[in-house]
This record gives sequence, structure tokens and C-alpha cells, in this order.
Amino acid sequence: MDVRLLLISVLLGLSRAQLDGNECTKASAQSCGECIQVGEKCGWCTDENFLKQGEQKSTRCDEIEALIKKGCNMSSIENPRGTVTVSKNQSLTEHTNSTKDGAKLKPDQITQIQPQKLTLDLRSGEAQKFVLTFRRAEDYPIDLYYLMDLSYSMKDDLENVKNLGTKLMTEMQKITSDFRIGFGSFVEKTVMPYISTTPAKLLNPCTSDQNCTSPFSYKNVLSLTSDGSQFNTLVSKQQISGNLDSPEGGFDAIMQVAVCANQIGWRNVTRLLVFSTDAGFHFAGDGKLGGIVLPNDGKCHLQDNMYTMSHYYDYPSIAHLVQKLSENNIQTIFAVTKEFQPVYQELKNLIPKSAVGTLSSDSGNVINLIIDAYNSLSSEIILENSRLPEGVSISYISHCKNGVSQEGENGRKCSNIAIGDQVTFEVAVTAKGCPSNGKSETLKIKPLGFTEEVEIVLNFICECECHKEGIPNSPNCSDGNGTLECGACRCNEGRIGRVCECSKDEVRTEDLDANCRMDNGTDICSNNGDCVCGTCECKKRDNPEERYSGKFCECDNFNCDRSNNKLCGGHGRCECRKCICDANYTGSACDCSLDTSTCMASNKQICNGRGTCECGTCKCIDTKFQGQTCEICPTCPGVCTEHKDCVQCRAFGSGDKKDTCEKECTNFDLIMVKKKEELPPPNEQPYINHCKERDANDYWFFFTYATRNDNTVVVHVAEELEP
Repeated sequence: MDVRLLLISVLLGLSRAQLDGNECTKASAQSCGECIQVGEKCGWCTDENFLKQGEQKSTRCDEIEALIKKGCNMSSIENPRGTVTVSKNQSLTEHTNSTKDGAKLKPDQITQIQPQKLTLDLRSGEAQKFVLTFRRAEDYPIDLYYLMDLSYSMKDDLENVKNLGTKLMTEMQKITSDFRIGFGSFVEKTVMPYISTTPAKLLNPCTSDQNCTSPFSYKNVLSLTSDGSQFNTLVSKQQISGNLDSPEGGFDAIMQVAVCANQIGWRNVTRLLVFSTDAGFHFAGDGKLGGIVLPNDGKCHLQDNMYTMSHYYDYPSIAHLVQKLSENNIQTIFAVTKEFQPVYQELKNLIPKSAVGTLSSDSGNVINLIIDAYNSLSSEIILENSRLPEGVSISYISHCKNGVSQEGENGRKCSNIAIGDQVTFEVAVTAKGCPSNGKSETLKIKPLGFTEEVEIVLNFICECECHKEGIPNSPNCSDGNGTLECGACRCNEGRIGRVCECSKDEVRTEDLDANCRMDNGTDICSNNGDCVCGTCECKKRDNPEERYSGKFCECDNFNCDRSNNKLCGGHGRCECRKCICDANYTGSACDCSLDTSTCMASNKQICNGRGTCECGTCKCIDTKFQGQTCEICPTCPGVCTEHKDCVQCRAFGSGDKKDTCEKECTNFDLIMVKKKEELPPPNEQPYINHCKERDANDYWFFFTYATRNDNTVVVHVAEELEP
């Protein structure tokens, strides 16, 4: 930035960005479509006559107020705005028994989030906002699948779980009248070193006095059912198995439960998975111990309700489990013994909508554990969205119970939500730019652990309305070499330039203006000329003596520093905004004379030999010496004594010079004061001396002797004498 512009900006309070231009002008948009993608504040002037001599095409794109100030009528400004349209907005369900005939609603008839479908028209940089409302419906259906570790250490736990079905059914019916329960079990991969593969151990992995079933990876014992007694019957027939190492193969089982929706019998309702164990877990990479290297494929591999690919695929990773549990809206409850509580607490922190409960040594507290965990999970609402298209961002503000509002990551959440409570979320979606294909995208938002979701269709505003009204082969575009669109020319193939006046064969680049910008700046031809086929043609001035010059019209001969209101002080010439001084002159405005005659002292020495001559003025080096030629020394001995007689004769009419006073003592101005305290203080005037002298009557009189900047002398004398 020019130094003078920087100084002006300080005086006027302007920022550098204001001087350099805003984002609209900096973008150098070549069309209305490009302009509106720069930012929400940018508009495009479609008036063909808007551009004046010397202004460039990019100036059509500017902030709205700036365009109006430049003379563009508001009706000629393209400034499309985004919109929000709600296309599906079913009311929230208060109670699942709410049909006209009092019958229970089916799960897909229950609505807990509103609205359900929207369409957003997105203008680059402009946020489109809408509100989502969530309310937990009363008596909402629940599917619960109990997945149990059947390794030998869980033997006493199995006895308590055998009667779990009817007891849990009774308790859960206090929460919902539509409850189903299922059961599955797991042990470990059926290969070494996880189990013993000797024939005898494959039949009975436990000690000879214990009757255990053959080891297996995962078994779906009972698909989801509303018959609690059937749960008790089938679980009662289960037998404990065994394995060699402590971590179990539970992750294989969780993956199959999540992705085998048909076999498990999951409905589109609240889905709970209770994972019960007294051990840790194997995860991705551990399969290498058994020679299994293929990553888990995340697909269902149940045959006759048995997982058949445990020997073929590795254990899933935690991230893979998180993905599949989320995709299938499954909330996980880890019912684990106290010893492994810290391990599963860390796992819970990685899996959204999951909980951990401490299982007693014999699983006797499992029902209370499940009820407490369900209440904890269902009371927290967390919104998640599908993958965002490139250039699109989203933000949330939650408005929860008791007037609590949160932003950022916490803006997705509300806690302590009871049945019937209603909360809202403000959602803002913003696009930056336009997708390369310009096509619509679909975004989905859903509460974690729920099957309902909000579908949002994103349409991108990539072109202006005036784009549709273009005039092909317009004579205004260099005799038909382009389409007149939105007041500007969109050139035909092979033509470029503001009005398509140039052929690509004549220039090397399609961005002709780039050749006319200095140092990758934003100003074309420094705003002092026109860019014609990639070359700057500088403007003419009204004064023929004044002219612009340079490759980018960056130079002129009239914008140099001035002194005494004269260009270069009248002692030089202006070349490219810099003074070239005449002989014997220097300085940015040629206002510093190299002539030393004004510094010559009475002894014919420059500055009395006590200083240097700078721009015709003495700079005294010896601080005792002052004055125009460094000849005055106020602190040197004898100043007071030298002038005593003249001061005495003029002030009191006495002393040795009283008879010759008018002749010899007229070289100073005399000022009388009453008392010595009224004399000027030491620093009031330059070069001041304070004097105390004795007269012939042995009285002291007091005066000051001072030399002004113009070398005249003033003397202040106190009338009051002291004995």
C-alpha cells in the first residue's frame, strides 16, 4: 500500500482492507454466477451502461451499497437470496394410543421430531436456518436384545438370566406396553489360540467333571419376541462353554446383532442391546494370533442362527462398531462386573448413546441395571447428521429444559428429557461456493438411537436469474463474439476480453486482467488505465503536463511530496511518484538545501566549529552552545558580570554606566517585576541565565538574561533589593 494512503487511512479511521477493497471486488468475478458465489454481500450490476471509462469488468461485482453509490440502480442489481421450504410437517405424537378408534399406533405412525422434510436453497456464505422440535412420545415401543458371554466364568450368571424374560417383561411394561425381548450368546473364535482344538476339548472345553457345550463364536438363541416365557424356556436350555484366553469374542457378536436386522427381528422402534460379560474383548488386529488377517466386512453371516465366518474375518474395530450401531439406531448397555468397569467406561466414551452398569457377581441385579441404563439413555437427545457435501457446514443451538441453551458441540444435545418433554434445536446450514456438478444434495439429521430422521434437500444457487435472458452473438460483444448476459459479455470459444475484443491466439492467458495487475494485486492498471487484450493503456489527464506511465500505469509525474505547496519544493522533478532533486538539494520533497552559507559563524567557521550544518541549519554538537550558528553560551562564566552595569543603569539609574546608558545599553528588552520570586523560572525561556549581583551600596539585585529563538535578548529585573 502507498505510504500516503496508509497515512490517510489512519486519519480517516479506515482499515487496510477497506483501502484494498472488499472480498467482492478482490474476487475479480467474470460473470454474475461467479460473483454471487463469492459471498452473501456481493451483488452484480446488470446495467450495460454501468461501466464508465477506465473501470474494469470486475467492478460490476461489489457490495450492494457500493454498487448503488457507483450509480447502479437497485432494480439492476442481481442479489438472489436463499430460502427454506418445509415440505413435510406432521404433528408430534403425544401418545401412541391416539388413532380415532383408540387403537395403538404402529411404530412408523409415531412422530417425535418435526418437521420431517425440508428443502434449502443455498446462496454461498448465507446461512439458512430452521428449527427442529423433538418430543418423547409416551408408551413408545422397545426392542431389547440380551447378548450374554457364555464362557465358563459366567456359569452362575446364566442361572439368574434363565428367569430374566418374564421378570424384565413385567418391569418394562411399566415403561411401555409394546416390549419385545431376544437372547443371544457368544464365546470366542473357534481357532487356536483362543480355544483348544483337540477333539476332546472341542466336545467339552471344560474339565472332565463339568458338562459344557462345544465352543462357538456367536449364536442367536431367540429372535425378538413379546413372549417372556419363551425367553425363559430357551435360555434355560443353554449351557456354559469355555475358551483359553481371558478376552472374549464379544465384538464379533455385537457386529452380527447390529447388521442382521431380519434374523434378530429388529423393528423401527427403540432398540436396546444389553451386552453382559465378566471379561475384556478382542478387537481388530487380534485375529492375527489365529492367522486371520481379513478385516471384518460388517455384513451378516448367520446360518441357522450361528455366525459362520469367525474363522475367516478378523474382529471388528471400535470405529467399525460405532458406525454400524449408529446406522442401525442401536443403543448399547454394557452390563459388566466391577473388575472391568473402567475398561467398558472408556469404550462407552467412544460409542455414542451407550451406558455402562456394574453387574453383580451372579447377575442378580441385571433388571435394575437395565432399567436405570434405559432411563439414562432415553433422557438424552443427541442429534447427528449424515456426511456433509463439500463446502457445506452445519451448526446447532439447543434450547433444552429450564431455559438452558447451548452452542457448538453441546448444541446437538439436551439431557434430562422426560416423556412428554419438548425441546428445540436451531439448525443453520451454510454453503461456501457451489458444487462442481451444481446438482442437489441430500442431508439427513436424526436423534441418535431413534429411527426417525429429517431429510433436507440442498439446492445450490449457482447462477443469477438474468443468466436465462442472455443474448447470443450480441453486437455489443465485439460484433457478435459473445453472449450479452447480465449486462456483461460471456465470450464465445476462442475469444476473450471485457467485450470479447481479443483472440486467444493473440494472448497467452484467458485471464487477461491478470496481465494488468501488479504484484498479484486487485487493481487493474493501478486504477489509472484500461486493460486492452492484456496490456495497460493509461488514462489521459485534463492537464497535458500531468501523465500516468509504467507497465501497470503505476507511475505519474504529479503525486510526489510537496514543500511550501510546491511539487518537490520547486527544486526537482517528479518521476514515478518520487522526487529527483536539483543540485544542492536533497530530501523526499527536495526541501533540504546543501548550501552552508546560512551556517557560517562570525569567525568564518561552519557553526562556530561547534556543530554540523543540516539543510542550512546548525545542529550544535556541544550542548553548551546555542543559537543560529552555535555562538551563544548561556552557561559560560561572565554572562551576569558582563551585563551587570547595563542592567543596573536601565533598571535603577545607577552604576558605572548611568551616564552612557542610553548609548551603550539598548541591546535588550527590559521587563521589571516586584520580587525575585516573580522572575521567569529556569526552563521558561531558551538560553536563560539567572543572575545575582551587588551594587555600590552592598545591596544585592536580581535579574535574568535570556536569548530568544530570533536572537533578541530580554532581561527581567526584580525591583526589590536585598542587603
